[in-house]
Amino acid sequence: VQLQASGGGLVQAGGSLRLSCAGSGRAFSSSVAGWFRQAPGKEREFVAFANWSIGNKYYADSVRGRFTISTDNAKDTMYLQMNSLKPEDTAVYYCARYHSGVYYQASSYRDWGQGTLVTVSS
Repeated sequence: VQLQASGGGLVQAGGSLRLSCAGSGRAFSSSVAGWFRQAPGKEREFVAFANWSIGNKYYADSVRGRFTISTDNAKDTMYLQMNSLKPEDTAVYYCARYHSGVYYQASSYRDWGQGTLVTVSS
């Protein structure tokens, strides 16, 4: 089942956005999932990971302390709260379900859906 990211938009540097990820067909509380992003002309890069069943969360160094991954089990939705946004955070953001392999590699994930564009102006 493809996941669908939403909540992107245009925000000024220093602002905040909350992205949502829905459509899993399975509660995130029993899943392992993550967020990635892809800026124009660049490869898709890891942003955040969570193994909800054991409570592990990992973040890319570039977003640690500013971004928070969370889930709402009642809504079967995963979130990415993004604070103190910077122009370099501009990218299309994707959510996906972890399958196997290294957690920060996109090849370890499946069920990619359409992303949501985040644009941070300076």
